[in-house]
Amino acid sequence: MPKILFIAIHRPGRSPSQRFRFEQYLTFLQQKGWQYDFSNLISARNDKIFYQKGHVIKKAFIFFKSIIIRCNDLLRASKYDVIFIQREAFFTGTTFFERRLAKSSAKVIFDFDDAIWLPNVSSANKKLEWLKDGEKARKIIAVSDLVIGGNQFLVDYALAFNRNSIVIPTTIDFKHHQIKNVKPSGKISIGWTGTATTLPYLEAILPLLVQLKLKYKEAIDFKIIVDVDKTYASLNASTTPWNRANEIEELNKIDIGIMPLPDNQWTQGKCGFKGLQYMSLGIPTIMSPVGVNTEIIEEGVNGFLANSAEEWITKISQLIDSKELRTTIGEEGRKTVKDKYSVEANKQKYLDAFNGV
Repeated sequence: MPKILFIAIHRPGRSPSQRFRFEQYLTFLQQKGWQYDFSNLISARNDKIFYQKGHVIKKAFIFFKSIIIRCNDLLRASKYDVIFIQREAFFTGTTFFERRLAKSSAKVIFDFDDAIWLPNVSSANKKLEWLKDGEKARKIIAVSDLVIGGNQFLVDYALAFNRNSIVIPTTIDFKHHQIKNVKPSGKISIGWTGTATTLPYLEAILPLLVQLKLKYKEAIDFKIIVDVDKTYASLNASTTPWNRANEIEELNKIDIGIMPLPDNQWTQGKCGFKGLQYMSLGIPTIMSPVGVNTEIIEEGVNGFLANSAEEWITKISQLIDSKELRTTIGEEGRKTVKDKYSVEANKQKYLDAFNGV
């Protein structure tokens, strides 16, 4: 029975990138005869320490503990048929572990879903930015047997260093993303979900959301799901804490989902996941025409693309004004995700990738 060692930074269930890139395929792989082990660096206990400012000594302990974990992975690498590395094996700029894993008898699959060759360090660890290496992604790609990118923009980058690079999109599990009748009655809710790092994308369109609030007054409200406690008096709204346990229930309270993005190299590498989440729940979705979003959305059929302030206001207004349009767009969006961006639609590609190497 073939065996896989999954190499990741976070524990199972912690990281959206891990959850929606490979963790939701684990049961399927087992059903198809693959065994697997999981090796992560940051425990639940160390998670908060790692992403808070300061704690230098404790972070040093996590660092040296992580070296031991990865050295153990090197010692057992040849017991596996495939080593699957999600984004990176270690959180500094070194490719020491990836290069040595590639020299084992196991085949290496490298998976990534962001433009990780660009500078990107959490605010809590800015002082440690010197430990990063902008060439790291390229080096890992070059030594891998197969590279999987979340969209064509990422794979085009990978192809310059490894011709064996393919697209498998970030996917939605419809067993988890289920429509529930939990929408409060009376108001149309315009919603956004994200993290502290992407919240500025929403705040960039705050003035036009204020215009909508002035126009529709108490007929609309705003739902902002994020890991930041914040109040927006101009919208008469406060953030809703993101929680995995009730994530789907909170998303189901949204009537119109929005995903604004600036247009730059980093956002072109995004995989449109917020939009896919809305669409999977039958929520009519408006996205910026950036990167893969233009592939996901067929304008006016399964969603809308909005660039200028005028376009955002016009298209959100159209959806506010017409329940029939919300229903039609929502249904088509859900169908798009089910046909192209679901676990069910992509699981054979995933299995073929493992069998192929």
